Amino acid sequence: MADFEAMKVGVLSGVGRAKAEALAAVAVESVLDLLTYYPRRYIDRTNQAAIGDLEDGVEAMVMAQVDSVFSKRLPGRRTMVRVAVSDDSGRLSLVFFNQPWRDRQLAEGQEVVVFGKLDRYRGQHQMTNPIVDLVGDETGRIVPVYPQSAKAGLQTREIRRWVDEALRRSQPRGISDPVPETLRQRHGLIGRHRALDRIHRPTTQDDRYSARDRLVFDELLRLQLKLIMRKRAVEQAAVGISHDAGAELVERFTGSLGFPLTGAQHRVIGEVVADMARPVPMHRLLQGDVGAGKTVVAVAAMLTAVQGGHQAALMAPTEVLATQHFLGIRSLLEGLVVSTDDSLLGERPLRVALLANPTPGAERSRIQESLADGVIDVVIGTHALIQEAVGFSSLGVVVVDEQHRFGVEQRAALRAKGSQGASPDVLVMTATPIPRTAAMTVYGDLDVSVLDEMPPGRTPIATRWAQTAAEEAGVWEQVRSEVGRGGQAYVVCPLIEESAGVDARSATEIYERLRAGELSGLRVGLLHGRLTPAEKRSAMDRFRVGEIDVLVATTVIEVGVDVPNAAIMVVVDADRFGIAQLHQLRGRVGRGDRPAACWLLAADAVGVAAERLRALEGTTDGFELAEVDLELRGEGTILGERQKGRNDLQLASLRRDKEWVVWARRAAGEMLDDDPGLQRHGELRSEVELLLVDGDADYLMKS
Repeated sequence: MADFEAMKVGVLSGVGRAKAEALAAVAVESVLDLLTYYPRRYIDRTNQAAIGDLEDGVEAMVMAQVDSVFSKRLPGRRTMVRVAVSDDSGRLSLVFFNQPWRDRQLAEGQEVVVFGKLDRYRGQHQMTNPIVDLVGDETGRIVPVYPQSAKAGLQTREIRRWVDEALRRSQPRGISDPVPETLRQRHGLIGRHRALDRIHRPTTQDDRYSARDRLVFDELLRLQLKLIMRKRAVEQAAVGISHDAGAELVERFTGSLGFPLTGAQHRVIGEVVADMARPVPMHRLLQGDVGAGKTVVAVAAMLTAVQGGHQAALMAPTEVLATQHFLGIRSLLEGLVVSTDDSLLGERPLRVALLANPTPGAERSRIQESLADGVIDVVIGTHALIQEAVGFSSLGVVVVDEQHRFGVEQRAALRAKGSQGASPDVLVMTATPIPRTAAMTVYGDLDVSVLDEMPPGRTPIATRWAQTAAEEAGVWEQVRSEVGRGGQAYVVCPLIEESAGVDARSATEIYERLRAGELSGLRVGLLHGRLTPAEKRSAMDRFRVGEIDVLVATTVIEVGVDVPNAAIMVVVDADRFGIAQLHQLRGRVGRGDRPAACWLLAADAVGVAAERLRALEGTTDGFELAEVDLELRGEGTILGERQKGRNDLQLASLRRDKEWVVWARRAAGEMLDDDPGLQRHGELRSEVELLLVDGDADYLMKS
């Protein structure tokens, strides 16, 4: 792999300066990049559709020959290119609007692969704006089709010719295989040289599948080796705090709650406390569905630090959420005392503070002094906690809520505030459930705890999709009825103000309409991100104490807002939201003893958007929804902000390759147990370092 990376694509015949620049535009600069630029699909010429077999309204793919190309300018600077193609069974017109470059791309006599939906225009069959790949006159049984770039001027047949040359010229020397033979045999994997050849030049469908399996395993194995090696290196190098695992303070706290913990909470608190007792810094991800009781676990972690004389910090992404956490945690800890030598009684009240940007100057200075002196035990805040002026006497644990909303550097800056060279323990919380395979890949450097049990008393939320004007009218009647019974409701909109570019109703428009129309006479409030912090707090406080009946808001209320009296959630233009976001929003209701409902308003949702809404109607299980979301949305670059253009998972899919994720993680762990530095697997170690640059692992470890 290192040899291939060192060879620029210019060593291949036909790759001059212009073609090298075109390849660079799609992140192909070396021969290695070219060999890992895999086909996006294949055409089996023994089983391809014929033009004569196509059905109206059905998407299909055919291979045909270009017969003629006609270009025409239309009014308003628009263009139309009409291309006639044919095969042995019939003829077909391809019509391209506003794609004038098709006139230059397609020429009479070319072999093309066309993918699109067949329709009729004036009695003639045609496809409008189909996908077209130039493949040349292929005689092979299975034709690989590569991602092409019309702007860069790359065509499948060129890429295939260069790949063929690279593989042919590698044949005398051979392509080495750094994965141990025993590991390949265990999983029935073919050799790497054979896999690279078959992925690009399959002669049967089985060739494709066996090649893909092998190369998928390679990608996942490299990723897991990198993650586990970095995790173990950090554990060896970092100095942590061995917290008191006696948990006396935690037991007093849980005993004062007035409700029993779930079995999952008991289990996860035990995992966290055991982690914190170790002399290496904890890096643990706490997953839990909406309402599963993550806050209680977070407080237990913070009290474990406080019991030993250390401090705890909780960082939340928004002022609304930070304030919500502060009010809730201060209430939970009311009456709790800690030991001290400064009091005749030998104890003092546990001190909790809030530090956010709106905190007044004098109060901010007092809190900062108290943190530096160790007077404050628990501080809750936003990114204000990581400002240079904020220091701690002895920071023992950091809890980060909704971690995906923070920048990597922000999280690292808070962790760096440990004292005496000791790194604080880190507990990362998310209420957005992550599928198991994604957690093992994205958070491979973290230990994962899952709260998979809901506390008793949580009200089930009935979710319905309103698709017609009549159904929407019924929703507003239900809101009026709920308010009439003493309840409250949220109405969530995707935008603050109307936008010409997006067909979605705005919060301000809905607020004005409801106040004057469907909900006239009710006390309707407005909350969105452009309000000042004081205005946001005022709106939430008024809603919390019941001075507002219906709160019209943007997704600023997505996370952490807790008003038990609010029992109805109405999401306007729900097809504009993702599954995780809708699930989060839905979790804002059902927190009291009132029957809870969530209405999804979306009159025109089709395709994937409709599938999302049906999934939300079908289940309230966040982990099940996370799997659906991954299936519908796919996965992008796993490692996040890349240092290089190459994607870390070229072939592997967390949806399709769940078993390979598990096997690769197990194999990486076993290999590193036996050979911690991969000293006996030097080529594999070099490959991991080559293909996963340090910045990638740094990104993950800071997360």
